[in-house]
Amino acid sequence: MTFLELAKKRYSVRSYKNIPVEDDKLKQVLEAGRVAPSAVNFQPLHFIVFRDEEMKKKVADTYEIGAWIYEAPVIIAVCGDHSKAWRRPDGKGHCDIDAAIAADHMTLAAAELGLGTCWICNFDTRALHKLLRLPPHVEVIVLLPLGYPADQGDPERHATKRKKMEEIVHWDTFNR
Repeated sequence: MTFLELAKKRYSVRSYKNIPVEDDKLKQVLEAGRVAPSAVNFQPLHFIVFRDEEMKKKVADTYEIGAWIYEAPVIIAVCGDHSKAWRRPDGKGHCDIDAAIAADHMTLAAAELGLGTCWICNFDTRALHKLLRLPPHVEVIVLLPLGYPADQGDPERHATKRKKMEEIVHWDTFNR
């Protein structure tokens, strides 16, 4: 499978089979996040893996419509440590960007392994921070439920559900 085929295969999975994720597959997904690039290679990331049913339920409860993420056999919290992240000269921190790159690597690795994920960013940040007992400088950037999809995505959906190339690509200057 080419990279573009893999990228088109990945979709937001919101329904999971009741099948455990094998340890070796979980480790491959986590490894994909570990090796992801980060600004100046500062690697300000932490991954918290939830398999325990009680903890998964508590994590799912921080997401207003989160009942479905509890179905996933695994939930991964991709966290960023703002105190360890690189900052551009204008002060922009790259913690969120580094976490997003890692999460994207993880979602693609999962798709390659026949697993599904879904980016979750709409959760009660304060409640989750407290639940996980995170220090002030660490935050959950994204939750990734992980498991075997109960449905199937259409790899051809991008033809109609994405903007056309000429709407987003600019040559030499922003020309709109």
